[in-house]
Amino acid sequence: MPTALQIGPYRIYFYSYDCGEPRHMHVDRDNRSAKFWLDPDVALVENHGYRRKDLRDIERILREDLEVLRNEWDAFCSNYTTSG
Repeated sequence: MPTALQIGPYRIYFYSYDCGEPRHMHVDRDNRSAKFWLDPDVALVENHGYRRKDLRDIERILREDLEVLRNEWDAFCSNYTTSG
């Protein structure tokens, strides 16, 4: 499970087996987790334990680093689907 970014208390990552899905990131902190689509814009898909304020903060972080996150996904998934 590749970690794309670690920002403050948040670990932003995706699973290698997610490459068949649209681009997205999982965001974990302590025992909380959320999933956000990256296209066409950042959008919450699932939330497990985060408060609204936390989700707004996470969404802001994802928007600020959107190109980095998309590039991480594309770089990994293009290699993953080519080799595996």
